[in-house]
Amino acid sequence: MLVLSRKKGESIIIGHDIEIVVLGTEGETVRLGIKAPRSVEVNRKEIYDAIQESNREAVNAQVPLADLRKLMGGQKADKENDQ
Repeated sequence: MLVLSRKKGESIIIGHDIEIVVLGTEGETVRLGIKAPRSVEVNRKEIYDAIQESNREAVNAQVPLADLRKLMGGQKADKENDQ
């Protein structure tokens, strides 16, 4: 882990297009500003962790075939059923 010290108004550059600016401190809280392209996701770690857990649950979800057919608007799931 790289550890840096910065004062209010100072920045850190990550790569060529991400800038983190120290906006200020209040007690033990540090306020940061992040300038990044819209294509870069920026999340608090607890939100990122929740997204990852939700994705893991979705991958492991088991949906009955009948429910999938309902979601597809009653379409048949394979060609054999088209006859």
